[in-house]
Amino acid sequence: MASGNGLSVVTLSSAQARDTDLMTTVTALINDVYEVAEEGLWVEGTARTTVEEVAALTRAGEITTARLEGKIVGCIRVQQLSDQVCEFGMLATSFEQRGTGIGRELVQFAEQHAREIGREVMQLEVLVPREWAHPSKEFLIRWYTRIGYQIVRKGIIEESYPDLAPHLATPCDFVVYHKSV
Repeated sequence: MASGNGLSVVTLSSAQARDTDLMTTVTALINDVYEVAEEGLWVEGTARTTVEEVAALTRAGEITTARLEGKIVGCIRVQQLSDQVCEFGMLATSFEQRGTGIGRELVQFAEQHAREIGREVMQLEVLVPREWAHPSKEFLIRWYTRIGYQIVRKGIIEESYPDLAPHLATPCDFVVYHKSV
C-alpha cells in the first residue's frame, strides 16, 4: 500500500528477515519508542524485542514498515489470532515523525489487511500500570478510543504472560480492545 506524501506502507517479505541491517533498524525503532512510551513500567534495561524476534516475525509475514523517502519511520506487527480476529502490536513511529499521521496509516493498513483476509475484528492490548496513570498510556487509550476501539476485557499479566511479570518495575495489567473491521 502506498500513501500520500511519499509514505509507503509495506509488509516485509520473509526473505528480508535475513537482512541484518534491516532487522536491526526495525528492532531499534521498536525498542526506542517503547523505552519512552513504557518508561517506569519495566525494570531498567528491559528491551521490548530482539533482532531475533523481529526476524522470526518477519519470516512469518507479520511485520509491516512505513517508509518515507526510503527511510523506515514506523512499523506494526499484524497477526491472525483466529478465524475472526487479527491483532496488531509493536506499533512504533519514529520520534521525528510523531503527529504526522504515520501511526494512523499503519493502523489503517492493519485493519484493511484484516478485512482482506476475512477477519471481522481487530484486537490490541495496552499494558497499563495497576496503581497509577501513565501519561503515554493515557494518551494511547484516548487515541485508540477515538478511532473506534472499545475495551472488551482486562487481563492480569501474571496469568496471561507469566514470563514477562518478573521484568515489570510496577504491577501492571493489560487491557484488551476490539474494533469491528
